[in-house]
Amino acid sequence: MESAAASPLDLPTLLNRLETSMNRSSAPLTTVLIPTGSHRSNTIAFIREVLHQAALHREHALADLSDQERTFLFEHGRTLAESYTPQISILSDVTMSQILANTRFAELLQKRVKYDHLLAAGQVLAQLTSTQWLEELHETFPDPVSPTQIPPGITGEVRFVVHTSEGLVIIGGPGPNSYALEGPVALILDLGGDDSYHGLIGASYDVRYGNAVVIDLAGNDRYTGAPVGLATGRLGVGLLFDRSGDDNYELSPGSGGVGLGGLGILVDTQGDDQYHGNRLTQGAAIGGLGLLIDTAGNDRYSSHGFAIGFGGPLGLGASIDTDGDDQYQCGEVIPSAYNAHEAVESKPGDPEFQYDCFGLGAGAGSRVLTTQPQWVDQSLAGGMGLLLDLKGRDRYQSANFSQGMGYFFGAGVLLDLDGEDDYQAARYGHGASAHHGVALFIDRQGNDHYGSRGPYYNGGVAWDHSISLTIDAGTGQDSYAFDRTTGLGKADHTGWAIFLDEGGRDTYRVQSGFGETSERSLAGFIDLTGEDQYSLLSGVPDFRPGNSMVFSHGPGSFFQDR
Repeated sequence: MESAAASPLDLPTLLNRLETSMNRSSAPLTTVLIPTGSHRSNTIAFIREVLHQAALHREHALADLSDQERTFLFEHGRTLAESYTPQISILSDVTMSQILANTRFAELLQKRVKYDHLLAAGQVLAQLTSTQWLEELHETFPDPVSPTQIPPGITGEVRFVVHTSEGLVIIGGPGPNSYALEGPVALILDLGGDDSYHGLIGASYDVRYGNAVVIDLAGNDRYTGAPVGLATGRLGVGLLFDRSGDDNYELSPGSGGVGLGGLGILVDTQGDDQYHGNRLTQGAAIGGLGLLIDTAGNDRYSSHGFAIGFGGPLGLGASIDTDGDDQYQCGEVIPSAYNAHEAVESKPGDPEFQYDCFGLGAGAGSRVLTTQPQWVDQSLAGGMGLLLDLKGRDRYQSANFSQGMGYFFGAGVLLDLDGEDDYQAARYGHGASAHHGVALFIDRQGNDHYGSRGPYYNGGVAWDHSISLTIDAGTGQDSYAFDRTTGLGKADHTGWAIFLDEGGRDTYRVQSGFGETSERSLAGFIDLTGEDQYSLLSGVPDFRPGNSMVFSHGPGSFFQDR
């Protein structure tokens, strides 16, 4: 948390801290000295050396892969962005081919790619975001180049252009520019202005050109990325750093700080920003690291699913916001499989119709659900998804599987450290896990409100060998409007779940839960202080929750209001 809140942001250190949670570390780095002053030759030499060192690390990471294997990994990253699903339960020619390709992708990454060198490449490129030299660039490059030197796809003033073995390097002027480049670009550094970017923006270009960086220093900018085309790393590092301005990001599948066998990093340090995403966006990863960090402003995040802190197999996806009153939304597009047997007659838009999210701090695997052992063995364990919001009055709205949710050996974490927040979820939310998943949800302080469309499982709930912990800390007066759902400490099928509210005059309404268990499970509901109001809508015999009360529903069950 300290690394995320540091000012100025120390991106290399933050990357290292995040990867530690996945038991991954960086290869040793060759120090590249950051230039001081406005000496043009020193600055150009620094840029070239950073790009060169990052390319060396990338090549070392991929050295054990054949050309064919590199091509497969690069192309399958896009396939995952467009078609990844946490569960396959129907075996057909299409799904069996998909399962085998997913397994091959994971095995090659785990056994043949030296990930420590990919991380090192990311840390080297992150040096380009140092304020120590960015603030000197206006003086270092004061004059525009000739219009004949400006590559096709760029409008506006350009201060520097050079072709390198890692791709094109461009420094744009302080006025408005537009960028829509077709070939490999190693670095775009824009000095200011209200700019627009289209196509590949700080994203891996192809198997040969895997590293790409975009740095924009000022202006209200608009980014419209291609699929897997904005701050996306595939067998390399994609980095986008926007230093100031009220910016708008239109994010196609697999973009917006997304790692697909690589590192994708999106950093925005100032302004009221909007992130509009499709699927697998905004701090998401399958095989690698996906990071979105926004350090100021009242921001809005929206996505269809698998987003805003999502970790798939071998992936760590993190979305971090350090300040401002923010809004998070995920879902309402991808239909849930539950509709097939719970809402057969309903259609999209009906109240009973369910959608999936798998976001806002969610980790999920790739589960093959079948009675055929040879295909069950092709299942892939989930990664880690993290959503961290340090302060502000925030609003969270999401569909099924969200807000600190772990699915099929995945781990999901949502941490909100300050502010009066509103959390609206659906099935499996607010610290929920299923099928060997792990979930953690913590709100540190504030008068918070929780709600759910249901129909089941919210607030410290675990299903099928899973573990969940939900904590509302502090002494805020919190409201849990779970009239349409179950939870508040509930576990089934050998699950372990705890719900804890540390204090305040709280209000609880829930269909069933309060420490209920079944089938060798453990569940607890604990409220530590305050005069609270309870409504248990299912009418469980011999149990009326109240203040200063201890109760057990049976083996493994615990309810306590202190």
